[in-house]
Amino acid sequence: MTTIGAFIIVLGVIVMVHELGHFFAARSVGVRVVRFSIGFPPRFITITSVPGGFEFRLFFYRKDQKGKIAWGQVKSWLINKPGQEGSGTEYCLAIIPLGGYVKMAGMIDESLDGTIEYKPDELMSKPVWAQIWVMSAGVIMNILLAFIIFTGVAWNHGTPVASNEPVIHTLVDNMPAKAEGLLPGDRIVSINKVPISTWNELSQTIHAIPNTPITLAFQRDDIEYQKSLTTNFQIQHVDGRLDTLGAIGIRPKIIFQPIGFFEATQMGVVSTIRGFGLIVLSIKMLVSGEASVSDLGGPILIAQLAGEWARAGWMSLLTFMALISCNLAFINFLPIPGLDGGHVFILLAESLLRRKFTIKTRMVIQQIGMALLLLLMVTVMINDIVRLFTN
Repeated sequence: MTTIGAFIIVLGVIVMVHELGHFFAARSVGVRVVRFSIGFPPRFITITSVPGGFEFRLFFYRKDQKGKIAWGQVKSWLINKPGQEGSGTEYCLAIIPLGGYVKMAGMIDESLDGTIEYKPDELMSKPVWAQIWVMSAGVIMNILLAFIIFTGVAWNHGTPVASNEPVIHTLVDNMPAKAEGLLPGDRIVSINKVPISTWNELSQTIHAIPNTPITLAFQRDDIEYQKSLTTNFQIQHVDGRLDTLGAIGIRPKIIFQPIGFFEATQMGVVSTIRGFGLIVLSIKMLVSGEASVSDLGGPILIAQLAGEWARAGWMSLLTFMALISCNLAFINFLPIPGLDGGHVFILLAESLLRRKFTIKTRMVIQQIGMALLLLLMVTVMINDIVRLFTN
């Protein structure tokens, strides 16, 4: 239940914020919004802005005129608000919580009528900059959501800093310290009989002697022990050059120091950039062959991860939400027809070519894009199902 609930919360918030971006951007340039929906059909509850008030409608299973059980309207009522003109926008909560959409007046006309004239409140009648603004606003809102979450988490938790106490917090597999039986909580007191009082002293001493036998003295339950081991080595970038450093595979405890709002916003910016950096790194790994297409995941994997992060606490779940928001923003702005980035790409291409594509050409481009998206969706769903049963 935690997994399903966390998945619905994460996806619901991210999608709602994305669609609100399109909604407010459309309204800001005078585009009429026909429907704002959270979730996919069938509809469950709708609120429509009508002249003189709001019309509420409830949908559920009912008997139709032929006596068959079918999904349809079961209740409607009107809340009066004298003087309201009514925008005609239908606000909808739908049954399937796996997305959402904003339907705007003047989107591509599927009749393929190239002679159609768009009304002033329709999207296609607006200048290119306004159309790009409307189509980009969802991505902008997702980036903003990630930044706000990362900033809030940083402000709440503080900045992570390694404790300077020479106490082992975690050990790395297949490294000397773990192989020799050291445990979390052990306090290092000396290396080769040289006293150690801080983690900085400990790390500097170890780093200076790669591939070297050492005698390590440590305290456990107020009793001092000694271990003889040989340091391993790791190659790191130090001051712009490669250097070989000693290592035994131990890590300090990470503590969180309180920070101010300004520093939290800086961390929010850095974390958001890193979120996109992880996506770029993943793509590089796919292209180079370091990662496989079978590693890609879809809704099932997202749900599983959401459940795991939720069990770690609300702050962890919010961090996961921010990362998924970065992913949604990145994917949605790819220049693939059918995505927001595809719409922007077509608008920019028309501007550069100084001519409009015909409606039929636009529809063909959209269909190609939808085919690519469908292929991607099928791939990640197959991966999810295989992963679900093999694990």
